[in-house]
Amino acid sequence: MDITQESCRNFISVLSSSAPAPGGGGAAALVGSLGTALGGMVASLTVGKKKYADVESEILEVKAKCDRLQAHLLDQVQADESGFLPLIEAFQIPKTNPQRSHIIDIATEQACTVPMQIMELCCESIECIEVLAEKGSRLAISDAGCAAVICKAALQSASLNVFVNTKTMANRSVADDLNRQVSLMLNKYCPMADDIFETVLKNCT
Repeated sequence: MDITQESCRNFISVLSSSAPAPGGGGAAALVGSLGTALGGMVASLTVGKKKYADVESEILEVKAKCDRLQAHLLDQVQADESGFLPLIEAFQIPKTNPQRSHIIDIATEQACTVPMQIMELCCESIECIEVLAEKGSRLAISDAGCAAVICKAALQSASLNVFVNTKTMANRSVADDLNRQVSLMLNKYCPMADDIFETVLKNCT
């Protein structure tokens, strides 16, 4: 079942239950999609306005990118469940099975794939929001700030779903490489989102 086809209330109900998925990864993907959609709204409120005619072509490109990112992030909700469930199954393998540790390690590495994708998509979204906060409609400036904060939260949330898995991986070379990639994204895009928020805050107060 694709949980994103459910109502918001049903999604929240399942999320708060003991069901193994959706969890932090799926929630991060959904939140990232919401933040990106909010960025798209800022773009929609900008195009067609005479005041922003000189940046309209750029804003239209950003809007199209936000639409794509929003859809991709929403797809990751179900993808995260598909990527995580094999790890749960791996832990259920009897400890007497000599292949158990190897299977768990492979499943753990696979469980990192979707959270990494969520992070990459959120980074792209923050780049779009930076443009919208600078050049989008001033009437929607607060929404651009909200979008940045929301996408930053999704980025950080997804990172935890990588770190919690790399911590237990037997293949430390792969784990270290994943941790490095995650840290690079956090170190670049969290400050970028913070800068957007601070700039918007100054314009709102």
